[in-house]
Amino acid sequence: MRKTLAGLAAIVTLALIAPAAAEDIKAGDLVITQAWTRATPNGAKIGGGYLTIENKGTTPDRLVSGSADVAGKVEVHEMSMDNGVMKMRALDKGLTIDPGKTVKLAPGGYHLMMFDLKNPLKQGDKVPVTLEFEKAGKVAVSLDVQAVGAQAPGSGDHSGHGDHSGHMDMKKM
Repeated sequence: MRKTLAGLAAIVTLALIAPAAAEDIKAGDLVITQAWTRATPNGAKIGGGYLTIENKGTTPDRLVSGSADVAGKVEVHEMSMDNGVMKMRALDKGLTIDPGKTVKLAPGGYHLMMFDLKNPLKQGDKVPVTLEFEKAGKVAVSLDVQAVGAQAPGSGDHSGHGDHSGHMDMKKM
């Protein structure tokens, strides 16, 4: 009985600390994993989306746009440092995923920007997003909503690094 309870306790503990793995999505030669976003405070009008895209094919593909019922507009963005200044810009021609390569959309780098959010994104929810690729076409993805300051799926980091809260004040580059 004691071993059974100890085993059950271990399973429950692992279930509580292990991040919920987002489903792998296959679209043509692409495999999309670790799709997530951060919770947003009430009244926030923007949010970021993050995921990993692997191209298992022999030709490049390009993430050209996105859409979501929860947002008025979804764009593919890049964040970078230039002489100590954080710059963010929309990738008007999209984001290329070369054959045999993996591209990670993460805080502080490439990411999806969701504008004009209709509702706050709440931790524990899933946000349906449609990604549009040049070759793979439209792909439905579900973003797992993590904590407000998360830096990765299941991280629970509340440092706020790479947070988009100040994005509304940034000028278009």
